[in-house]
Amino acid sequence: MTKAIDLLYDEHQIITQAIEQVRAFLDEAVNGTKSIEEMHAYILFFRHYADKFHHYKEEEILFPEMAKRNELIAEGVIQEMLDNHVEFRQMIADMEASASEGDAAKTQMQFAQYAEALLDHIAVENDEVFQMAESLFSDDELENMYFRFVDMDRELNDAKKREMEASIQNG
Repeated sequence: MTKAIDLLYDEHQIITQAIEQVRAFLDEAVNGTKSIEEMHAYILFFRHYADKFHHYKEEEILFPEMAKRNELIAEGVIQEMLDNHVEFRQMIADMEASASEGDAAKTQMQFAQYAEALLDHIAVENDEVFQMAESLFSDDELENMYFRFVDMDRELNDAKKREMEASIQNG
């Protein structure tokens, strides 16, 4: 593994931990007993960490570089991943709207659907996309990509990213 791909895998682990927390949260949230504020906190995590930090790296750096190397990948799995990202943004917006309306049951159902879709997406990236990336690029190219990822995190507020990671890791 290279540092570039390791970074993306590590972010997937944080996102997966958050999904596990959401599932535990939903298991406890019988008939809307969990607060809307708690739901908002998870929504914000996925909006900022999963989308703003993680998906943005893929969309702005990894996927375009992969597409330059292989048109079939660009039109296939990369396009599928990009389409998923758009769907995830809509799902987050829908959850946010339901939570803002105070509809805990609907928000919980939407969370469950989002978590399942995101886990499926992560599996495809881990098992296919990231392995393709490692075969398409040299070690030097992947190292350069890693530094571009780090620069992007810095621009987006890497302290905030670390804070979000710690909040998930510390439960």
